[in-house]
Amino acid sequence: MEARSIVPRRYLNVLVDLSAVAHNTRVVRQAVSRPATAVMAVVKADAYGHGAIDVARAALDAGATWLGVYTTAEALELRRAGLDAPILAWLHNSVESMCLATAAGVDVSVQSARTLAFAVDAGRSAGRPARVHLEVDTGLARGGAALQHSAALLDAAKAAQSQGLIEVVSVWSHLSHGEVPGHHTLDEQAKLLDDAWRRAVDTGLDVRRHLAGSLSALTRPDLHLDMIRTGSALYGLLPYTERHSFDLRPAMRVTSHVALTKWVEAGQGVSYEHDWVAPSALNLALIPVGYADGIPRSLSGRLSVSIRGRRYPVVGRICMDQMIVNCGDEKVEEGEEVVLIGSESDGEPTIHEWALAMNTTPCEVTTYFDRPHVNRQTVPAVGTRPWTG
Repeated sequence: MEARSIVPRRYLNVLVDLSAVAHNTRVVRQAVSRPATAVMAVVKADAYGHGAIDVARAALDAGATWLGVYTTAEALELRRAGLDAPILAWLHNSVESMCLATAAGVDVSVQSARTLAFAVDAGRSAGRPARVHLEVDTGLARGGAALQHSAALLDAAKAAQSQGLIEVVSVWSHLSHGEVPGHHTLDEQAKLLDDAWRRAVDTGLDVRRHLAGSLSALTRPDLHLDMIRTGSALYGLLPYTERHSFDLRPAMRVTSHVALTKWVEAGQGVSYEHDWVAPSALNLALIPVGYADGIPRSLSGRLSVSIRGRRYPVVGRICMDQMIVNCGDEKVEEGEEVVLIGSESDGEPTIHEWALAMNTTPCEVTTYFDRPHVNRQTVPAVGTRPWTG
């Protein structure tokens, strides 16, 4: 028996609650204003660190009808797992990427003359039309064809479709302020997408539209159009107010254990360069995880953990694979569970606390734990059907 089968490579545990994923999917599905509107579960970046295959299955069982990923490699992983739902992969840097996607029945996004040429070659290679979603930039200034080039791209796509090399499925875009309810750009971008879609229809293309992401799917029914794309809501990662307003549930729990305890006297420096010095005699607990496990060193002195339902601060510098907790007068036991991210209702640290301390989004926090050596397990969603493949 190999050592890795009985001894973990690292000591960080990630537990993903697929019932929370299923619940959040149903919340989004029920918010959709038109039965014909499709729901895309976005599972890029290994489902934001939650595990793409398991999350995709749970979301599809709960009412999602599409899957969204970043790359062809992510899409092919889902296909190999036996998932046959429609998939959109939206960034391609080679004709080979689009050829593999098209051969696997994966839709592709086109945002320039160059990527349209990739799609045409992919359709020719596969012997069937590449299914294309034309992305236009309506104000994010990230992906998508610039508006001044979108008319030419539409004409070229129409010509390629008439030759049987591609099938244009939709015109789509991405909101710049999708998680800022009431922001003026929401209406402005919606109008620009509508203009692009009408131009596509005028050229003779029978295409759909999609624009709304997680929060806009929950708060702006007028933006639902033909499909909504839910990412952060799927994992319960929307901002505090919106998350509670819609009863979204975080799906990730992160734990470790106490590896060592020790008593130190007042004046004892702790961890590298003694950034923190014990103000009095106290108990310390060593936790065998650090920045190699996805815990940013920048959180040194700004993080707390929960042991036996009580919070304790992390003190001194977070190291590559260890960090130290100040337990004060309390005595904790070696081997006890340490909760790094857990339940808000139980008073445990949350993903949103981490994000606030790091001045970032909760989505960034969960992706830190998408590491090969992390011990990730799932809690199955209740009532889901068995999957094969």
